[in-house]
Amino acid sequence: MPRKQLNNISEIRRFFHRNEDPIYFVSATNFNLLGIDEWCKNFKYICYIDCYDGRHPNVFCPTEQPHAEFQSIEDINNYLLQHKEVVDLVRRRGGKPKFVFLMFDEETERLAKELGGEVWFPKAKLRTKMDNKIETVRVGNKAGVPSVPNTLSEVKDYAHLRQVCEKAGIGHDLVLQSAFGDSGHTTFFVRSEADFRKYEHEIVGQGEIKIMKRIDCRGSAIEACATSEGTIVGPLMTELVGFRELTPYRGGWCGNEIFATAFAPKLREKARDLTFKFGEQLRKEGYRGYFELDFLIDRKTGDIWLGELNPRITGASSMTNHAAFAHADAPLFLFHLLEFSKATFTLDVDELNARWADPDMIDGWSQMVIKHTEDSVDLLTEAPQSGIYKMLDDGRVVFDRFDYHRRAVESENEAFFLRILRKGDYRYEGADLGILVTRGRSMTSGFQLNERAKKWIHGIKSAFAAEPLPMSAAGPALADPAFKIM
Repeated sequence: MPRKQLNNISEIRRFFHRNEDPIYFVSATNFNLLGIDEWCKNFKYICYIDCYDGRHPNVFCPTEQPHAEFQSIEDINNYLLQHKEVVDLVRRRGGKPKFVFLMFDEETERLAKELGGEVWFPKAKLRTKMDNKIETVRVGNKAGVPSVPNTLSEVKDYAHLRQVCEKAGIGHDLVLQSAFGDSGHTTFFVRSEADFRKYEHEIVGQGEIKIMKRIDCRGSAIEACATSEGTIVGPLMTELVGFRELTPYRGGWCGNEIFATAFAPKLREKARDLTFKFGEQLRKEGYRGYFELDFLIDRKTGDIWLGELNPRITGASSMTNHAAFAHADAPLFLFHLLEFSKATFTLDVDELNARWADPDMIDGWSQMVIKHTEDSVDLLTEAPQSGIYKMLDDGRVVFDRFDYHRRAVESENEAFFLRILRKGDYRYEGADLGILVTRGRSMTSGFQLNERAKKWIHGIKSAFAAEPLPMSAAGPALADPAFKIM
C-alpha cells in the first residue's frame, strides 16, 4: 500500500479501492461483514458454512475434513486456518495476508503468523480482558458511562446473594451475568430462591458475577470504532430480544432495527455521547478498532445505562455497515481496516460524527435471526436457498431470485434471506436457520413483533422440511453447542 497521507474520505475510499494486500475475514459465515469486499479490493471471505452454494465470487469454503467437535467459533477459525485448501489459497494469492475475525484466541494468532499474516485486531489477550462483563463495568465507570445499579461479587449461595444485595441496596429482583458468554445463555433472572436453584451451577464457583437491579428496559445497540484520530460512532439501533418466534432463549438477541426515529433525539444524542466517551477510554486502555455497546433504556425513567461491551464486530455490524451514511461516506468497518493498515491519515472525527447523527443519513431496515425454537432434533431434507424472497398478497413467502446483496431488496414486500442451516444438517433447538433482512420495521411502536414480521418468519420456516431421527441418533452429540456463530 502507498504511504501518502490520506486527508479526507475520498482519499480513504480510493486507498482501499487500490488495496493490493490480501485481507481475509475468517469465520463460520460472511454475515457480519456482508458487502465489505465491494469496498476493499482483495478482500475475501473464508467460511466454514457455504450460505450461497458456491455462487458468491469472494466466499471460499473448503471441503469438510474430519475434526474434533467445535466448542467455540475460535475452534472453527483455527480449523479453517489449518485446512490445506485454505493454506494453499493464502499462499497462492501471495502478498502479505491480513486476517480479521469475529472471534479469535492466541492459537488463532499463532496460526495466522504461520501463514505469514497479521491479525488486524488488538491482541486476543487484550480483547478477552475487555470482553469480560465485569471489566466493562469498570471501564464504563472510568469513562463516566454508568451501568444499571449493580454490585460485583462472587456468590456462594442464595443467602450470600441476598446479603450482598442488601449491602449494595439493589433489592432482590435481580439480573445476574457471568463474566463471559452470550447473553442468551449467561444471563439469569433471579427473584426467589427457586429461581436461584435453577441456575446455581452456573453462578456458584464462577468467580465474580455482575449482579444488577432488574429494570423494565428496552435494549439498544450502537457500534463505533476507536481510531488514532478519535472514536467514530454509528447509529443507535433497536434490538430484538427473546421473541419466541425467533429464539428459544429468554433474553437472547435475535435481531436489530435501524431507522431514524427509533429513539427520541435527546436519547440518541446521549447514547452517541456515552459511546464516544467509552471509546476514548478504550483508547487509554490500549484498545483500538471496532466495538459495540449494548445500552439499556429504562421504560419508566428514560435513563440510559451501559449493558455490555463487545470488543469486536457483532451480529449488528451488517446493519451499521449498510446504513445510508455508509454509502454516503464509507462503512464503519473501513475505518477499522484503516486504523490497522499503518497508513497515515487525518480525519475530522467531530465533523464525521455530526454528519452521521443526521437522520437523513439513516434509512429503515431490520434483520431477524431465525432459530429453530422447538424442543426437537431432526434431519433437514429441504432448506431454502439464500437470495431475494417476496411476500405475496395472501401472505405467502416465495423465492424470487438469487442474490447476495441485501440492497437488492426493493420494497417491504421483499427480503434478503441468508441461509445458515443446509439440507442434510441436523436441526435442533437453538440452531440458526438463517438471517432475514427487510426494509422497514419488524416491531410495533410497542416493541413487539409486527404482523408482517410474523408472516415473514412463518414463511421462511415453512420452506424448511425435515425427517425425524431414530431415538438412538438424537443424543447429546446433537445438543445445542451453546455458542453463537455470528
